[in-house]
Amino acid sequence: MSSMFKVHILGCGSATPTRRHRPSCQIVDYRGNLLMIDCGEGAQLEMRRQGLKFSRLSHIFISHLHGDHVFGLPGLVSTMALHEKGGRLTIHTFGEGIKILKPLLDYFCRDTPFEIVWSEVKPGQTMTLLDTPSLTVQSFPLYHRIPCSGYLFREKPKARHLNGEMIKFFNIPIRDLAALKAGADWTRPDTGEVIANERLTTPADPSRSYAYCSDTIPSQLVAEAVKGVDLLYHEATYADDNACKARPRGHSTAREAGEIAREASVGRLMIGHYSKRYKSEDALLEQARETFGGEVIAADEGLIVEV
Repeated sequence: MSSMFKVHILGCGSATPTRRHRPSCQIVDYRGNLLMIDCGEGAQLEMRRQGLKFSRLSHIFISHLHGDHVFGLPGLVSTMALHEKGGRLTIHTFGEGIKILKPLLDYFCRDTPFEIVWSEVKPGQTMTLLDTPSLTVQSFPLYHRIPCSGYLFREKPKARHLNGEMIKFFNIPIRDLAALKAGADWTRPDTGEVIANERLTTPADPSRSYAYCSDTIPSQLVAEAVKGVDLLYHEATYADDNACKARPRGHSTAREAGEIAREASVGRLMIGHYSKRYKSEDALLEQARETFGGEVIAADEGLIVEV
């Protein structure tokens, strides 16, 4: 794939590993930089299978502190240390997670050739956790049995494209090109004539966005948090046949995931976190499609989805 913004599915099951699915784990590949969301068992094996390089993994975002979302972390970090990854690895989790996981990694992953940085996520709050020149990552509240956060990956507005022929025609100096890309008009130094930016550039590529909603009951607040994203991942643990189990356990059905996607007016919906009772995702897909009305993708290990 040539996309510079894509999601790799490393695990999309719930609670326990099965023959069909691993617990929750995804990689957002943004321009070759790997950002992991959750780290269930088998994360490092799936990274190997999918040819994802440990050396490019720089951030891990943990949604909550249930084992199926964190049990892969000690093994992954240990293997990364053996591979002599350099630089820095930032782990984003709740304060309680830092208290639990830091001593574990300190004991089993001594003398790592990279720095481990702990970033505290405040439960119930919206926070900007990563801010680069081209991408931001924000946390937002989810509504599970324990504190839980979703993550929103959003590109910043992109520069306009220069019209090479017009740049050459007006003999515009290199020093003025950055301002043109930012949308400024250009004034001819000889005559004072103002040349509209639209004559010198073409529109910027659209900025893309991806939202990850792991374990949560359906909520209007979640729909508002992910409003208008291009791709939404929303858990769909149960189909209609087990809807009575969803809310008491802090989960959503596939139909409810579709409703949230519709209310949020997202571009596409990806469902996952399937209960192990299902041998096929067909019913889950059908029920999500009925309420969303748009494209619904069933997450599966090895799947790569362009944002």
